[in-house]
Amino acid sequence: MAILVAVTVQQGFFQRLSDSQWVADYVADNGSRAVAELVLMGAFFSCIAGPRQVLAFVFGYALGGVQGAIFATIAALLGCIILFYFSRFVFREQIKRRFEKKLTKLEALIIHKTWLKALMIRLLPLGSNYITNLLAGTTCVSPWQFFVGSGIGFLPQMFIFSFAGAGVSLSDEHHLQVSVALFAIALAIGIYLYRTRLGKQLIKAGD
Repeated sequence: MAILVAVTVQQGFFQRLSDSQWVADYVADNGSRAVAELVLMGAFFSCIAGPRQVLAFVFGYALGGVQGAIFATIAALLGCIILFYFSRFVFREQIKRRFEKKLTKLEALIIHKTWLKALMIRLLPLGSNYITNLLAGTTCVSPWQFFVGSGIGFLPQMFIFSFAGAGVSLSDEHHLQVSVALFAIALAIGIYLYRTRLGKQLIKAGD
């Protein structure tokens, strides 16, 4: 993995992916094929701890607010899935041997209603997106519930950054209002969950 990351850095992978104008030109020149390639590139970027907000901003600039948010979310979710399964099949036993007690507490916390707790973590958010994916893969939680909660939780912030990347004009102010409303609703849900039993469990697990 270290070699792969080093090669991508040397080849300017991250510089191109975070360059809004380069991404826009690439899409203009190559059409739908470029979008598919950029989603895969974004998944790898997210998988190795690249901030998903950067993806949303760049995709928003190249594709527009709505499409940018959707494709950036798909890329971030693919990165989440890749790292989750990589952790489950490669790192799981080693991490469990070293952090058995902490992982037992984490698993007890999220094993039930996994999608809701994953949603809460993504909405607040609490801690590192990369570490969340990595540690979740070492537990026995339901993958699909974790991915559903994560995907929904990604959306509000992705819309905000995607519309910021697209630029706001008088003709699309209502799109920004929708994205802000989504974020406000998501934040309200997150605060509600945090103040209930789920939030208390999360705090207790972190002690």
